[in-house]
Amino acid sequence: MSDRTFYVTTPIYYVNAEPHLGTAYTTIAADALARYRRMTGHDVMFLTGLDEHGQKIAQAAEENGMDPQSWVDAIAPKFEAAWHMLDISYDDFIRTTEDRHKRGVQAFWTSLHDRGYLYQGHYDGWYCVPDETFWTEDQLDDGKCPQCGRDVEFIREDNWFFKLSEFQQPLLDYYEANPDFIQPETRRNEVLSFVRGGLKDLSISRTNFTWGVPLPFAENHVTYVWIDALLNYITAIGYGSDDPAEQAKFARYWPADYHFVGKDIIRFHCVIWPAMLMAAGVEPPRSVFAHGFLLTKGEKMSKSKGNAQTPASLVERFGVDAYRYYFLRDVNFGQDGSISMESMVQRYNGDLANDWGNLCSRLFNMVGKYYDGAVPAVPADEADTDDDATLKALAGFLPEKYEDAMSRLDYVAALEATWDLVKDVNRYIENQAPWNLAKTEETAGRLAKVIHSALEAVRIAALFTAPAMPSTSADVWARLGLGDILSVTDIASAAVWGQLPAGSQVTKGEPLYPRIYEDE
Repeated sequence: MSDRTFYVTTPIYYVNAEPHLGTAYTTIAADALARYRRMTGHDVMFLTGLDEHGQKIAQAAEENGMDPQSWVDAIAPKFEAAWHMLDISYDDFIRTTEDRHKRGVQAFWTSLHDRGYLYQGHYDGWYCVPDETFWTEDQLDDGKCPQCGRDVEFIREDNWFFKLSEFQQPLLDYYEANPDFIQPETRRNEVLSFVRGGLKDLSISRTNFTWGVPLPFAENHVTYVWIDALLNYITAIGYGSDDPAEQAKFARYWPADYHFVGKDIIRFHCVIWPAMLMAAGVEPPRSVFAHGFLLTKGEKMSKSKGNAQTPASLVERFGVDAYRYYFLRDVNFGQDGSISMESMVQRYNGDLANDWGNLCSRLFNMVGKYYDGAVPAVPADEADTDDDATLKALAGFLPEKYEDAMSRLDYVAALEATWDLVKDVNRYIENQAPWNLAKTEETAGRLAKVIHSALEAVRIAALFTAPAMPSTSADVWARLGLGDILSVTDIASAAVWGQLPAGSQVTKGEPLYPRIYEDE
């Protein structure tokens, strides 16, 4: 086991409907990062899961004639099926109705109660059930929820409160000492402005329904769903467990390297969550990265707006890896991104069918035609030309360029760097014209050099397409007669030029990405 750990999480998704493109987007981004970090030799923990408590779930279950547990049990498999379909390589899938989570939640709040950070009080104010969020009178937008625009209800409850107001300065000090804690910079500025405006104590319990984790020190109080949900990041890796193995797991992986969240929930993750952890004497996560929204025709994609599609509909048309590639290549992570069927078709045909798929097909076909399907051996006296050196250099630069992009969570730049190599291999083949070299014995050595160099560049390119398109990359390596690309744990070493063995059997196979035509 590597001594370098890497812990990345998605938000846990609310089980009020099936997964849509927005939830899949966050999950694919986290998966690509987790896959890449495994390929750089890290011991990765990749967590996703479901948020299954709260008033909204209780109401939805009642409306469907079911008890809450049966309702969430019916929805959960749809998320697991969607992530399986999208080739999500999570290491753990947490559900907040699991005993391990409930134990951890109760241990956490008992700790804060014993430390004097909780008190009992009375709450009068506005509550948005769809967003499960409290709002003050001056935060409402024309009397409605400022986040989703829907009606709010006035509630009066006896609650337990967390002394969030005591953490204004500790949070500001933490942000200053850890400038990468909130990313990207625009979100950091937003949080700083909010905290500098003053913090109010936070209600952490509810009493007007029972579907939640009971507070162990307060009869008839259940944990406020958002507070319950945030704790999944530590309960999933052993917080609150009496098992020494689980305790060791928590010590190994915490603090998380990244929480991936949507920008609409950044205050929960960048204000409330680190304050809670500080109060408990637990180190905050290293970074919270808030990505933007997916927009269709200028509107945020969401279940409430009725414009949220399911991933399955696009996977059926484009395939899993093309789906993953499009959202990582066409949307800048951290910014809002407009998506459309037209742009997806263009990206599919241009990058995947023309550049990558056609490259592999024509090259593997030439290996079959000129060398009976075996990687040719290059004569020792066949020197590099300038074009050979350029191709080799571009492949040599790729690991550093890719790492730099991924360290900034710039998936677009990482894939652009990879495609620079893919396009250069295509240019190399056009310039060298192996079909002409094959016509005479005098250029046999040069032909072997060109084919072998192009194959080697494809081998290396496949390494760096693997985080985004794992199935296709594994297929390319299999067609090159190589091992399991997904078992690579030192991508930089694997990408060193010259590791494609002569004599390896190459299989052309079916086109990786058959072109899509408009009438389809």
